Amino acid sequence: MNLGAREIIVLLVVVLVLFGAKRLPDSARSLGRSMRIFKSEMKEMKADDKPANEEGNQEK
Repeated sequence: MNLGAREIIVLLVVVLVLFGAKRLPDSARSLGRSMRIFKSEMKEMKADDKPANEEGNQEK
């Protein structure tokens, strides 16, 4: 399922028509913030798991 240039342009036009030119930058900004928060939470979860695993290995 490869998307060519025509399909991408059509998708962009449809998104622009549905959301409008004024709301599109706000939506993209909100999506970017959400992705940053999600990534930082995932890094924190990984950091929290590492010490617990290392402590478990030291006890054995």
